[in-house]
Amino acid sequence: MSRNSAPPPTGVPTDTSDSPDSPGTGGAGGTGTDSALTHGLKQRHLSMIALGGVIGAGLFVGSGEGIAAAGPSIVIAYAVSGLLVMLVMRMLGEMSAANPASGSFSVHAERAIGPWAGFTVGWAFWVLLCVAVGLEGIGAAKIVTGWLPGTPEWIWVALFMLVFLGANLASVKKFGEFEFWFATLKVVAITLFLVLGLLAILGLLPGTDAPGTANLSGEGGFMPNGVEGLVVGLLASVFAYGGLETVTIAAAESENPVRGVASAVRTAMWRIALFYVGSMAVVVTLVPWDDEKVAKVGPFYATLDHLGIHGAAQIMNVVILVALLSAMNANIYGASRMAGSLVARGQGPKQLGRISSGVPRTAVLVSSGFGFLCVLLSYWRPDDVFHWLLNMIGAVILVVWIFIAVSQLILRGRLERSAPEKLVVRMWLFPVLTVLALLAMVGVFVLMLLRPDTRDQLLATGALTAALIAVGVVRRRRAAPAG
Repeated sequence: MSRNSAPPPTGVPTDTSDSPDSPGTGGAGGTGTDSALTHGLKQRHLSMIALGGVIGAGLFVGSGEGIAAAGPSIVIAYAVSGLLVMLVMRMLGEMSAANPASGSFSVHAERAIGPWAGFTVGWAFWVLLCVAVGLEGIGAAKIVTGWLPGTPEWIWVALFMLVFLGANLASVKKFGEFEFWFATLKVVAITLFLVLGLLAILGLLPGTDAPGTANLSGEGGFMPNGVEGLVVGLLASVFAYGGLETVTIAAAESENPVRGVASAVRTAMWRIALFYVGSMAVVVTLVPWDDEKVAKVGPFYATLDHLGIHGAAQIMNVVILVALLSAMNANIYGASRMAGSLVARGQGPKQLGRISSGVPRTAVLVSSGFGFLCVLLSYWRPDDVFHWLLNMIGAVILVVWIFIAVSQLILRGRLERSAPEKLVVRMWLFPVLTVLALLAMVGVFVLMLLRPDTRDQLLATGALTAALIAVGVVRRRRAAPAG
């Protein structure tokens, strides 16, 4: 641990082991630990990783489809799904502050439920992150080729990959610095947007008149497409929150894992409300929800254009490019640490677990390579293999959240009996809110199953999860001693 790191709170053990046999937790065996990883992330890195994880391309672009479906009631959709995410992060924060580990929820699931659970949720999340790396690379390349027409998209993706490979292979501090500045740019951009929007709503922005409630109550009312539209908006908003989990993975490599994850999780709560719910409220108050620009080019561009901000399209292109590159960097990091943690616990090929200078470099290379393969598949087999990959990861984040909730239900009782001093972050109103969150997740699954446009995603994710469970169970049985 760094010489400059502050001591942990009195009486709170700092267990950064990826072994499920940490004292007071119970669980199956494991042999690997995080001890070979460095502790190069500072508190400012963790804080900005948590903050940057909230602000992604899903907010800047993807929210447009939700607004087009739900109208002004998208504010309710984001508030409800944001509340669910707050509960999930509180649960994850409780477990990660008690036992920081680079495998995060995969380690917690293994401790609480069994090795098959850690295997399933860990590798499902790894696949999600790797495919996301490819998608974000494609999105970033499209923006750059818009500025430089005639250049091949795949070359830009390869260039981005090389840059972030270099950052992730060098040291965790390099990754942290990249994310710190990326997140800073995103925070500045959305803060300026919220300030401009608030001034416009109040009629204080030169050249604009206060809109009042005209856009909230006109054009079909607050809920123009009824409950059906609200449901579509809710499903869109749920998946826009993905990315917050990375901070609990990164906490294991911070100067003070316990204090770092506790602080990052706590401050992430109000940021969700401010950035997501606040920005949606600004958009639907200033711009008619059925303005074709909202869904076609994005709600933030539509709002800036409505306010007469010159160069609004290019401003948003820069912001979205930063968001995509930030996500690429974070996902390469998260995938490599998750793979390294799984291997350390005997849950994957040993070659992926090799650590050099505090970095799981083989895992970084393989994770990036899988992401780039997804990019190539988007060109070679866009209508079958790549489409299947997209469907397969469609609901993985919900699977992860369910494992988090079940694990927290089990581990909280164990910690209260054997190591209550580790509960430096506590889930609110336990177990009531944990159970309610679980029921809400099941409700989202049911909504996805009932809708034709999301049913295929749910079924493909279910197939991936079932296959991983089967492999995990078979591996465990083979590893069990005879007799």
